[in-house]
Amino acid sequence: MVTFLVLNMADTQRKLSNEVFRAAGVAQKYNCALVRLDDQQEQGLMSSLPLGQNHINIQRGLTTSSAAIFVPFVTQELFQGGGAMYYGVNAKTHNMIMLDRKLARCPNGLKLGTPGSGKSMSCKSEIVSVFLTTPDDIFVCDPEAEYFPLVQRLHGQVIKLSPTSRDYVNPLDINLNYSEDENPLALKSDFVLSFCELVMGGKNGLEPIEKTVIDRAVQVIYRPYLADPSPEKMPVLSDLHAALTAQHIPEADRVAQALDLYVSGSLNVFNHRTNVDIENRLVCFDIKDLGKQLKKLGMLIVQDQIWGRVTANRREGRATWYFADEFHLLLKEEQTAAYSAEIWKRFRKWGGIPTGATQNVKDLLSSPEIENILENSDFITLLNQASGDRKILAERLNLSPDHQKYIDNSEPGAGLLIFENVILPFTNPIPGNTELYKIMTTRLSEVVEGGA
Repeated sequence: MVTFLVLNMADTQRKLSNEVFRAAGVAQKYNCALVRLDDQQEQGLMSSLPLGQNHINIQRGLTTSSAAIFVPFVTQELFQGGGAMYYGVNAKTHNMIMLDRKLARCPNGLKLGTPGSGKSMSCKSEIVSVFLTTPDDIFVCDPEAEYFPLVQRLHGQVIKLSPTSRDYVNPLDINLNYSEDENPLALKSDFVLSFCELVMGGKNGLEPIEKTVIDRAVQVIYRPYLADPSPEKMPVLSDLHAALTAQHIPEADRVAQALDLYVSGSLNVFNHRTNVDIENRLVCFDIKDLGKQLKKLGMLIVQDQIWGRVTANRREGRATWYFADEFHLLLKEEQTAAYSAEIWKRFRKWGGIPTGATQNVKDLLSSPEIENILENSDFITLLNQASGDRKILAERLNLSPDHQKYIDNSEPGAGLLIFENVILPFTNPIPGNTELYKIMTTRLSEVVEGGA
């Protein structure tokens, strides 16, 4: 049973009569008769206002197909309570999309789209929401130096890693919560092996004897720190180099010689103790100026630093968000790709919420191990997609033709949002005249204008 009211308003009595006559004409065209509510105008007005009360006792029955015209059963909504954050508006109904990624089975996320589709803006918008509405920590791996205006404005810590920088991060940093078991050295040794494997290069990686001598050296250099965990006893790369040399074995000497460039050579930026505020709740690692030789190592070290923070935060019951822009760079190298896949598998149990932004969908399907990243992500933002990627995603994510049209030549910041089993078309426009937009945009003309 429904009460159907049409509210007519006008400045004068004559205009109002014309509006009523015109509305009645439209209704009559569709074989409906509108009757004027004489002596019940006040009740009609109150019933028409969004107060949820009906003061008119005139009802008629509607069939299901007729009622469906008023209630759009074909649309889905996402509006969660509690710690939910704003993720744009539903492109069909224009209702707000509010969701809490922590409530998902697996909060891992991906943001996929062509260059200029709004991936970085989407990440920055989410960073602002997390920063302002939660007490959580936020880490950003920034290969293109796009995030520092936003991070600085939020009083975060920007760590600029380059051969000439005076910001230092020690790859051998460890905290006693680094591993689930009682021996954090086992996991740290695995990281040092990956680090040395990148340093040594070669197609076959490290030989078994080389792995043994590295593991032996790791045990030696951490012994003083584990006995007395004070910052000045934290080992650095030169300690690892000395422990390898002291073994007097050809394999150990070979690894030590490869490390020379990064210990006493021109690329010794990682042979220092950490001297930046890694404890800030918003930390951005700017690795744009790391050269080709150092970028792979830099990305691996950033991931390890984030893992260390996640393990420390877990003990305090605090969540840790990790945003990796240009995610495909991490997937190109075997060591960083394996580390990324491990993060996507293990972060959930430790209170970590990783998000990768990339334009290369094919990189996510390049190996069974990396493919797990797509499968272990319950939050996916699909922005404008190239034709080939659109076909791949439609098949992998079961997108209907109606869904696909929202990621075909879509406007920046618009596309599909996938949260668990819900697929919503969305748009998230950020007005260009706001201060927030000016510190978030990556368009060259707007960046130059803002800097001027």
